[in-house]
This record gives sequence, C-alpha cells and structure tokens, in this order.
Amino acid sequence: MADPDLSKLKIDRSAMAPAQRRRRPWLRYAIIAVVILVLAGIGLKLAGPQTVETATVTSAYPSQNFTLLNATGYVVPQRKAAVASKAQGRLEWLGVLEGSRVKKDEIIARIESRDVEASAAQARAQVQVAEANLALQQAELRDADVNLRRSKELLAPAAISQQQYDSDLARYNKARASISNSEASITSAKANARAAEVAVEQTVVRAPFDGVVLIKHANVGDNITPFSAAADTKGAIVTIADMSTLEVEADVAESNIAKITVEQPCEVLLDALPNLRQEGRVSRIVPTVDRSKATVLVKIRFVDRDPRVLPDMSAKIAFLSKPVAPAENKPLTAIQPSAVVERDGKPVVFLVQDGRAKQAPVTRGAKIGELLAVQGVKPGDVVVLAPSEKLGDGSKVSVAKK
Repeated sequence: MADPDLSKLKIDRSAMAPAQRRRRPWLRYAIIAVVILVLAGIGLKLAGPQTVETATVTSAYPSQNFTLLNATGYVVPQRKAAVASKAQGRLEWLGVLEGSRVKKDEIIARIESRDVEASAAQARAQVQVAEANLALQQAELRDADVNLRRSKELLAPAAISQQQYDSDLARYNKARASISNSEASITSAKANARAAEVAVEQTVVRAPFDGVVLIKHANVGDNITPFSAAADTKGAIVTIADMSTLEVEADVAESNIAKITVEQPCEVLLDALPNLRQEGRVSRIVPTVDRSKATVLVKIRFVDRDPRVLPDMSAKIAFLSKPVAPAENKPLTAIQPSAVVERDGKPVVFLVQDGRAKQAPVTRGAKIGELLAVQGVKPGDVVVLAPSEKLGDGSKVSVAKK
C-alpha cells in the first residue's frame, strides 16, 4: 500500500489572507460610526437647556428705604350712625338707597303717624279751650272790679252794709285767682300740644349729618321698634357715614408701639387700589392694649383722601421716619441684585424669552430695600438670577421649579 500524500492536508494561508483583509475595513467603519454616535449624543446632551432660577422685574418706591414699620388695617369712618326714629310704628316711606348722599336734617324716611297726629290735634284743641276759659275769667274779673269800686264809694256814706262790701271784695279776689288758674291751664295745654307735635316730628326721620347711606336695614312696611327686640321688627332704618372723616385703623404689636408717635408721616396702600399710594399722618394712639392680641390700635388720617376710598377697604400702612418727597413718590423699576452681572465690563441681565436667555444691558440705580433700581428692563420681565459664566446670549434655558 502506497503512503498517503500528506501535503494535500496543508492549509493554504495565502488564500485566506485576502478575504480577511477585505473584512477588516467594515469593522473599522462600524467602530468609527459608534464613536461618532456617542460623541453626538454627548454633544446633544451638553447643548441641552440650562436650568436656571428666575425672578420677575417689579416696581418699588424709594419710601421703602425709610420705612420703620409696616402694619395692616381697614378704612373706617370716624363719624358713623345707625339712623332710626324714636317713634315706633310701620315704615310708610323711605327716600334713600345704598349710596345715596344726604344733607343734614334732610328727611330720609317717615313712620306711620295718624295716631300721633290725632293726639296732636286734640292737644291743640285743649289749648283753645284753655284760652276760652281765660277770656271768660277775664270778663268776670272786669265785672267784679266794677262792683268793688262801686261798693267802696257806697260804703263811706253807709249806703251799703259792710257785709255787702266784703262779698264784692271776695268776688273780685276769686276772679283774679281764676285768671291765674286759667293762665296756668293754657301753659299746660300748650306744653301738651308741643309734646304731641314732637311725637309727630319723631315719625319723620332726618339725616343727622352730611353723609352717604352705607346700609339699608329696613324696607317700606317693616315695623320699626328702636327700643326693643320684638320679632320681625327693625331697629335702625339706615346706616350713614360721613365720608370726610374716613381714617385707617391699624393694629400694631405692643413691642413696636415705641416706634410710632402722633403726627408721624405714613404711607397708605389700599388693596383695592394698588397703584394709589396716599400720604397719611398718625392721628391718635388708643391708650389701651388688646390683651388677646397684644396689639395697640393706631388711627391714621388721610392728608389728601382720594374719593375712591371707601369704608372697610383693607389697607397696608408704612410708618415712615420722614415725609415722602414728591420726587420719591414715583415707582422705580427694580430687580434682585443677583440678576445683574458683568459682561465685557458692562452690567447686563438675561431675560427669559421663548425658552432662551436674551442678554440686555442695564444701568444700575440706588438700592431700594432688598432690591436694586435699574434702567433697561420693564416691570413684568422675567430675568435669570445669578447667571453662570456659561450662560450666553441665546442660550437655551429651562426654569427651575420652585
């Protein structure tokens, strides 16, 4: 048996080499593509929006720099009255509504008065009766006086008896006494008539002072009983306030009352009129402490009250160390100081607009409390707080949730 040819089992490596060399470039390209994708992802991640904290540009007043103390309170009228009638009865006429302006002594309502008017007519008739009795007694006195004079003339020659003279004298004295009694009756009758007229007048309700009707408590047909609390009755008819006496009442903590003095300047800001700041003065400090709240009641009068100010409006009061000058009574644009940074040696802020930071140059002003007055932005703009060096004009930003 012949030996096998082992040379045929030899692997021809020269034939495989070209195939391997053909496959290696594809592997290299795949690795390069993966690296490019990774770098692109990292780049996209780095180019994503920066998370920033923001604040809103606001308006501030220079008076904040010399504010000693802040308090809250309400507008109240110093002169206010619940108007009713002293007479009891059914309300038959009401001539005002809420908001009606009234003058002092103006008739605003009437109570049913037929009964008291009848009593007044009866009292006037009693005066006439008393006056008629006086006239009768005066005639009697004149007659008695004539008889007495005649008796005196006849007594001297003894033409009449002493008894007759004494009788005529007694008649004269009785007539004089009757005159005094009739005059007293007339005075009493007139007093009763006046009382009846007052009772009639009390059915007419008049305004006690110039003012404005705040509340209407009763309607026509209601029974008015000002001195009792009967069921389904009303005490007051309307409540009137003198709008010229409006003032602000504020509760101040007793620990801060030493900072307040009478005639101290104040600035009053009403919640209903946020753009209106009014000058005030401390009118008086009530000399007692509310034990439950540990506060002292302070009353502030308006120096120049705006006609839009109404009772019971809530107010904020700033107690100042000096009066507000006219130049300091205008608002300034202010922001948090940390929003202003230096770029190329100039102060700038970054506004947040449509998800991007927009660089805006500003001019620094004075400090207003914790804020900084600036020019170049407007109230309502949103700015980035403490912008980093990486933040540039046009950078994408996202606002951090608070």
